[in-house]
Amino acid sequence: MKPGFIEAIPLSLYIHIPWCLKKCPYCDFNSHAVDQGALPEPRYVDALLTDLDTELPLVWGRTVSSIFIGGGTPSLFSAESFERLLSGVRARLPLRHDVEITLEANPGTVEQARFHDYRALGINRLSLGVQSFDSDCLARLGRIHDGRQARTAVEVARQAGFENLNLDLMFGLPGQSLQGSLDDLATATAFEPQHLSFYQLTLEPNTAFHHSPPPLPDDEAVWAMQQQGLAYLDSAGYTRYEVSAFAHSPQTRCRHNLNYWRFGDYIGIGAGAHGKLTDMAAEQVQRRTRQRHPARYLEAAADRVSSVRTLTDEDRVFEFMLNAWRLTEGFERPLFEQRTGLPWSRVEPTILELIDDDLVETAGGERYRPTTQGQRFLNDVIGRFLVDADTVEG
Repeated sequence: MKPGFIEAIPLSLYIHIPWCLKKCPYCDFNSHAVDQGALPEPRYVDALLTDLDTELPLVWGRTVSSIFIGGGTPSLFSAESFERLLSGVRARLPLRHDVEITLEANPGTVEQARFHDYRALGINRLSLGVQSFDSDCLARLGRIHDGRQARTAVEVARQAGFENLNLDLMFGLPGQSLQGSLDDLATATAFEPQHLSFYQLTLEPNTAFHHSPPPLPDDEAVWAMQQQGLAYLDSAGYTRYEVSAFAHSPQTRCRHNLNYWRFGDYIGIGAGAHGKLTDMAAEQVQRRTRQRHPARYLEAAADRVSSVRTLTDEDRVFEFMLNAWRLTEGFERPLFEQRTGLPWSRVEPTILELIDDDLVETAGGERYRPTTQGQRFLNDVIGRFLVDADTVEG
C-alpha cells in the first residue's frame, strides 16, 4: 500500500440494534424478537459506547462521513436513548460537517410518534421498511403493519422534516401479481421519496420461509416484475445506480452504502456488527466482528470483538469486486489500486477476459462497468475473481 492513501478512504460508522417486535419469516439478519417493555435501552447504549471506545485507537484523526443505525428495528429505541448515543459518538469521533445519519424504521404506530424527535437529534435520513403497500401481501409476508400504516408513516416522516427519505420495497412476494408490484411502485413514487430500494424476496437459509416455503410467483412472473419495475422507475425519474438502489439525483444516493460498495472503511458496533478497517502502517485490511447474540454482547466486560480476520491479497481482490460490480457505473482503475493497495496487473487479465465476453465494458478513460449482460449475470462476473472460496468470508 502507498503512504497517504488512508486519508482518501472514507470512514463510516455502522450501529446495530438487534431487537424487533416480531421476527419476519424471510429475515436472515441478526434480529431477535422482544417485548417493547423489555428493551434494555440504557444498558445497550452503554455497551455501544464502550464498544466504540475499543475502536478509537484504530481510527485516530479520521473523520466519519456517514452513520447508519440498522437492525432489527432501531426505531423501537426512544429519542432519549439516541440522544445519548449520538452525543457519545460526537464526543469520541470527528464528524463531517454534512454527515449523513440514517435510521432504519418500521411503519408501526409507536415508531411514527418518534419521527419528529429523531429528526431534531440530527438524524437526517430515514429508511422506512415498507416492503409493500398491499395489506394482504404484508400479512402473507409476516409484517406487523398494514398498507394504511405504511402510507401514514411516509406522511408523518415528511411532516417531521425528513427531506431525505428511502422506502424499501420488495417484489416477488407470496400471492403478488405483476400489477400488484407495479401498484406498489406507483404508490411509493407518488410520495416522491429521494431514494428507493427495490429488490426481490429471496428465501435465505435459516429462515422460516426457507424451511416452509410460501407459494411464490413463478420465475417468469418475477422476471416481468423486475423488468417492468425497472422501466417504471426510470420513467418516474429514478436512476438505478446499484443493483437494487434508485435515487432521484446523484446527491440523494446513499452515501453510507456507496462507501461499502466502493470498499471504504467502516467501524461496526453492536451485537453481530461487522467492520472493515485499513491499517496503513501494517499494510493490512481487517474484518472485525462483534459478539452476535445480544445477551453475550451485553455481558461482555469490555472487548466485544469476537473475531478479527486480516484479508489476504486474494480476499481484497474478491471483496472489492464483489461490491464494486454492483454499481451500474462500475469503478475506475485508481479506486481499485487505492482501496486494495494492489497493482492493476493483478486483475487486468481477468478484466480483459470479461470485456471479450461482453460482460464488462470501458466507459471512458479508466472506468470499467458491467454491460447489460453483465448486470444480468453479475454472479458470473464476480465469480471470475474468486480464487479460493476458503479465503472469503461467508
